Amino acid sequence: MNNNIKHCLSKIFQPMTIIPKNSNLSRQQVTSKSQRLMLELGIIQQSIPGCFHLLPLGLKSLEKLIKIVDDELFKIGGQKLLFPTLTKSQLWEKSGRLEDVGPELFQLEDRHKHSYILNPTHEEVAGELLSMLAPISYKSFPLRLYQISNKFRDEIKPRFGLMRGREFIMKDMYSFDVDIDNAKKTYEEVCQSYNNIFDAIGVEYVKILGNSGTMGGSLSHEYQFKAQIGEDNVLNCSSCNYTANTELCGDHKCPNCGETTINIQCGIEVGHTFYLGDKYSKVFNATYVGKDGKSEILQMGSYGIGISRLLAASLEVLSSENELRWPSVLAPYNVIILPPKSGSNEETPTEGRATDLYTKLENMIPCLKNNVLLDDRTSLTIGRRFVDAKRVGYQFIIVINKKTAQEVPLYELNDIKNNSQMYLTEEALIDYIKKNIRMNQT
Repeated sequence: MNNNIKHCLSKIFQPMTIIPKNSNLSRQQVTSKSQRLMLELGIIQQSIPGCFHLLPLGLKSLEKLIKIVDDELFKIGGQKLLFPTLTKSQLWEKSGRLEDVGPELFQLEDRHKHSYILNPTHEEVAGELLSMLAPISYKSFPLRLYQISNKFRDEIKPRFGLMRGREFIMKDMYSFDVDIDNAKKTYEEVCQSYNNIFDAIGVEYVKILGNSGTMGGSLSHEYQFKAQIGEDNVLNCSSCNYTANTELCGDHKCPNCGETTINIQCGIEVGHTFYLGDKYSKVFNATYVGKDGKSEILQMGSYGIGISRLLAASLEVLSSENELRWPSVLAPYNVIILPPKSGSNEETPTEGRATDLYTKLENMIPCLKNNVLLDDRTSLTIGRRFVDAKRVGYQFIIVINKKTAQEVPLYELNDIKNNSQMYLTEEALIDYIKKNIRMNQT
């Protein structure tokens, strides 16, 4: 194969395996189809229960998701930073959450017997950071700080693969404003940014009133994907269009209009926004100096997206029992090209066609740069490689076969998303993919 081809399947670390239905791993630890398929198809590999290696294809998809999030948060003035994962337990004692959340926290001591926490979230850390710099001029606000980092939670029973683990990747943003009105404005802007993020991903979602729980605050919304394995119950009232987590409703009737004819579906929470007020800023004395020279307490908001959970939840919603299906904008590769088997009748007359097409796709469709994959495992049959490609979930599978050897070469194009197969000239193939591919354009 041409050495200029950067993305060849034979060079990708993708340990594929089949989990027997009667195995201990299957019965005890594989609890969702997305988890099983990601394990079988070499997207993730379990390290210990609740912790996973994110393998090259999985990481490539995750990086696409992170770019979507970064681009949208940049538009509303988000500034990316990185908080320490390890923080002193006193911060959580001071906020009152050490006792409330205690069993879910990974706590440890250093050699000096000082207590620390592996943070699942960073409200205390963000509040303390601003307090260390306080008082800050009102001119510095609004301030919207966020990170994308590994978090930790001592799950009593890890399940669903990346959707509920002990270690996970989360985007958490912390906003600081000078008063309630500005804080509510920030809240609405971040919610709109979340709408843009989920719209870009393209999986159907609902925004509902949420339970603030131990996070605190007076207002919260959840972003949910509807799925049978979802652990939340989403109430929707057809009479007044009220939607909320049933945790807020008490019983199975609409708290807004009293209607009992309601719809309740299971959901997977993939994002959550909180208006916190001064719950943390007051405790840590995070203040600003106003125009009048007086020191005042800042208003806070907290906004989370479960990055690794969102990736798995998208696959859970879209995939079949035997084949992964990615949101187009998150697929590790959008096109895969299958050249003929070595020694076959088609090999010599089509020599160079696969690599030429690879180059043209990247050059003529800019969003396909680094998103075309060549399956150079030519010791395997076309059929075997086609099955693998379909299971992994590449939307466009291009087969180089005997029709490509004709005087006017035709390429077999399989559009997996639309369940169609066609034979097209090179020009028509490129035009079709250009019109039918959905990529992040932010």
